[in-house]
Amino acid sequence: MQHIIIFGASGTIGSALVFELAHRYPLVQISAVSRQSTHFPLTNVQSYVVDYLNEAELDSLTNQLPAVDWLIIATGILHDDKVKPEKSIRDFTADKFAHVYEVNVIVPALIAKYFIPKLTKHRSVKLAALSARIGSISDNRLGGWYAYRAAKAALNMLLKTLSIELNRINSNSVVVGLHPGTVDSPLSKPFQAHIAKENLFTPARSAAQLIDVLETLTPEQTGGCYAFDGCLIEP
Repeated sequence: MQHIIIFGASGTIGSALVFELAHRYPLVQISAVSRQSTHFPLTNVQSYVVDYLNEAELDSLTNQLPAVDWLIIATGILHDDKVKPEKSIRDFTADKFAHVYEVNVIVPALIAKYFIPKLTKHRSVKLAALSARIGSISDNRLGGWYAYRAAKAALNMLLKTLSIELNRINSNSVVVGLHPGTVDSPLSKPFQAHIAKENLFTPARSAAQLIDVLETLTPEQTGGCYAFDGCLIEP
């Protein structure tokens, strides 16, 4: 392996992934991409700033980088100052849903559009995006959180479809969603009250677990969504 690129490198999990990969693979070039300038004091990491929704900027970045062995998309949104998870359908608004869908589905799709051609065709390659168990339709027992559930379900379908297309180009490819569990981060902070201490992961632990899983996945497992413990999450 020679080159790994991570989108969402300034986020809590994204930055932890950068550090974990840089230390685990000191001879591999790590390209850390984010929407804001982020410095990593690591000799094998190069940072880039890109607007994920700007296709011209994505296209320009592809011309700056060599072939990619691993592509990791660590972007996503559950809530921000404008959007909160819906407790009821009465809380649904078109604008908020569109925003959650744009960040969780359209951004990964655009990244894939420009960077799947950069994945090397001559070695085993892997594309992973941060997903969530909450995107599983069969696992939905609590309801609520309409936009986030629907967006993660859509992301999982996007990844499944990408896995089929990429397999036609490289039969040694793996395309998966990765569920990090509940990570101690601004994203999960408002929802940690009922999480057992042993089930709340530090970013560093989460990153290590996710990379452990990604390392072990084979082309026979492409198209699935896998949890931090390596278990397949049913659609």
